[in-house]
Amino acid sequence: MRTSLVACLLVLTAQPAFSQSEEQLRAFFEGSSVRIKLEMPGTSEGVDVYPGRAQPIDFPRHASRLKRFGTAIRRGEEVLVTKVKVKDDLIEFQLGGGGYGTFGDDASSHVSVPVAGKSVRERNLERDIPKTTDPAQARKLREELDALRRAREREDARNRTEAVQASQVKEANIRQRRLEGGSRFNLRYSPAVPVEAVTPEGIMQALAAYVDFSDVAATGGAVVSPGREAVRRELRKGLTVEEVDAVLGRPETITQRTEGTLTVSTSLYRSRERRVTAEFVEGVLIRFTITSP
Repeated sequence: MRTSLVACLLVLTAQPAFSQSEEQLRAFFEGSSVRIKLEMPGTSEGVDVYPGRAQPIDFPRHASRLKRFGTAIRRGEEVLVTKVKVKDDLIEFQLGGGGYGTFGDDASSHVSVPVAGKSVRERNLERDIPKTTDPAQARKLREELDALRRAREREDARNRTEAVQASQVKEANIRQRRLEGGSRFNLRYSPAVPVEAVTPEGIMQALAAYVDFSDVAATGGAVVSPGREAVRRELRKGLTVEEVDAVLGRPETITQRTEGTLTVSTSLYRSRERRVTAEFVEGVLIRFTITSP
C-alpha cells in the first residue's frame, strides 16, 4: 500500500512539471523558423523519429508516406514551427501547420451518389398494369412504365458521372491541401518521454540530423515577429484560426459581421513590421490583406 501511494504521489507531482516544461518548449520554439534537411510528407502522420536507436528513422516507411501523401516540405526549405506538444510517449514538433489530416480536415475523396426514386406515376403503373384486362391498354401502360424506368436510369447514370467528377475534384483539392498543410516530426520514446528530452536542447539534439536550428539558437528562442514577406509565404486560404494565430500571434481585435447566412469574423494582427487583416468563416481563413503598420 505504501509503495502504491508513493508511486501515485510521484505521478501527481510530475504532471505539473511536465506541463511547465511543455510551456517552456512552446515559448522557445513556436513562431521561430527552422530549415529542414529532408523531404517531409504532406500528412499529420509526419516523420517518426526514435531517438537513441542506431537508425532513428524508418526510411522505407518514410518513403511510403512521401509516395502516398506527396512532399509538403522539401529539403532546404525554411518553415515555421507552429506547435510543440508533449504527450505520454511522444513529442510532436509541428511545422507549417502540422500536416493535413488533423481534426476537422476532410481526408476522404468520397462523394455520395443520390439515387433517383420512383415517381408516383411509376408506382401507380406498377400497381395498375397487373389489374388491366385490355391487352392494348396494358401494352400502352407497360410502354409508359418502361419509358419512366429508362428516364430514371439515365438520371442515375448522370448522378454517378457527376459524383465521379466531384470526387476527382475533391481528391485534387485534398492533394493540394496536403502540399500546403505542413508536416511534423514525432519524437517517439518507450515506455515514456524522459524528463531530459523535454528541453530545447533535448529536442534540438534529437532532430539535429534532420533540422537546422541555427536561427533558433542564434536568438535563444526569442521569437522574432515575421515580416510582410515571411507572413505572405506562411498564410494561405483554408488555415484555421489556431494555425493563423500560431503564425501571427494573438489578434489585437476581433469583430464579426453577417454576409447573407454566414457570420464573418475579422481579426486584426499588428506588429512593428506589418498589419494583417484576416477574415474567417466557421473558423477557416477565406481572405487576408497585409499592409504596412
